Amino acid sequence: MLNIKLIYKALGTLLFIEAMMMIVCSGLSLYMGEDDTLAFIISTILTILGGIGLKYLGRDASNTLGRRDAYLLVTFTWVIFSLFGSFPFLISGYITNFTDAYFETMSGFTTTGSSIIDDVEKLPHGMLFWRSMTQWVGALGIVFFTIAIIPSLVGGNVKVFSAEATGPIRTKMHPRLGTTAKWIWSIYSLLTISCAVCFYLSGMGLFDCLNYSMTITATGGFSTHNASTGYFHSCAIHYTAIIFMFLSGTSFTLLYLTIFKWRIKAFLKNTEFRLYILLIVLATIPITYLLVTHNEYSYEYAFRKSLFQVVSSLTTTGIFNDNVGTWTHISWVIMGICMFIGGCAGSTSGGFKCVRLAMVINILRNEIKRTLHPKAILPVKINDTIIHYSSQVSLLAFMTMFMLMCVLGFIIMILSGIDSTNSIIIAISCVSNIGPSLDVAVGPSMSWTMLPAFVKWILCVLMLMGRLEIISVLVLVTPSFWKDH
Repeated sequence: MLNIKLIYKALGTLLFIEAMMMIVCSGLSLYMGEDDTLAFIISTILTILGGIGLKYLGRDASNTLGRRDAYLLVTFTWVIFSLFGSFPFLISGYITNFTDAYFETMSGFTTTGSSIIDDVEKLPHGMLFWRSMTQWVGALGIVFFTIAIIPSLVGGNVKVFSAEATGPIRTKMHPRLGTTAKWIWSIYSLLTISCAVCFYLSGMGLFDCLNYSMTITATGGFSTHNASTGYFHSCAIHYTAIIFMFLSGTSFTLLYLTIFKWRIKAFLKNTEFRLYILLIVLATIPITYLLVTHNEYSYEYAFRKSLFQVVSSLTTTGIFNDNVGTWTHISWVIMGICMFIGGCAGSTSGGFKCVRLAMVINILRNEIKRTLHPKAILPVKINDTIIHYSSQVSLLAFMTMFMLMCVLGFIIMILSGIDSTNSIIIAISCVSNIGPSLDVAVGPSMSWTMLPAFVKWILCVLMLMGRLEIISVLVLVTPSFWKDH
């Protein structure tokens, strides 16, 4: 039987965390003397009242969380956080309808980075910081973030970690989930601070440093300028962004082993990391060549632009430093493949994940060998660990659902009157949580305002399913989920 009271109680606690985020933004707005201060104050009050109401409904709840409870809690958390998170946009009047406000907030928390705001430079500082903060908190998981602060939340239950973590392999750094959460968030915070310092030393202003460091380490992509990082025209800033996008798309377990355990060889021996590097190299070389030959870019300029966009696409960050709408179509195809694959499991990036691709390659290789040697026993290994047959079946099931979600999104976009190029890119970008499409019609520098309202709601669902890796959401609509036994 579902422990609804505990879910109410946990959601109430989580809303208090969201209210604290709004207080920070209201303080910034008050300091800057801008017109969104009242909107954040009202939103904070409404969020606190919502938290109190849910805590009251969850009074006297037992602290026993089942697997079904965990999936319901995680999914509802993202839905409700996006609901209350849309209040600052609506109350301030910077977004005038609920559909757009909810889309913008869901895009933020899921680190998708798609925006319906045509001119972000017109937004006040508090609103810009709110957009960045939604991505930074959502990157590693809202509930996971709260467990790091409040380990007693639902007993620091590992089922929540399984429901919200990304990738087929759930690696813990410590037997206690609360300690694991603190280690991961420590690495994440260290990356963010280091990124901000490097941006500042590269000549970026303090406010931009904070925002871009948060959205880049979150692999989210929200910007404070319409031209994204292309606004700065700085090689140092572009290479800094590349480095920290790359690190944020790397498994945080590997970063932990390197930073705190000094196990440098763990990077070189890791199967997923080597594939991650290989994909970047294989994608960057042809795009660099195409930019030199077709766009007449200089060699360094072409290399920097191509490497930036490849890393941005593969890590599902979605920021840009050039108008890729002017690039050749084959470049779009290469980046579209990168968007689909995504970064490493256990990172802030979205997509299919490199570790799953490595598993698929091993399975295909074994099947080819088995045609010659039918009786051969050929295990699937990742990092010298044998992947159980049940995990292989789960992998193929996930791959099927991931591709079906992309196809479904593509069909809906086509039926909505969107051209085929943008339709497939929009579908992949929402399921992979990367955001911008590639064509100049919707292009990386344009917003998604032109999409019909019903399409935006469907894309909200795709973004949520992509962030929670489909199963956590899809299981809620199965009849067996709601049966007591």
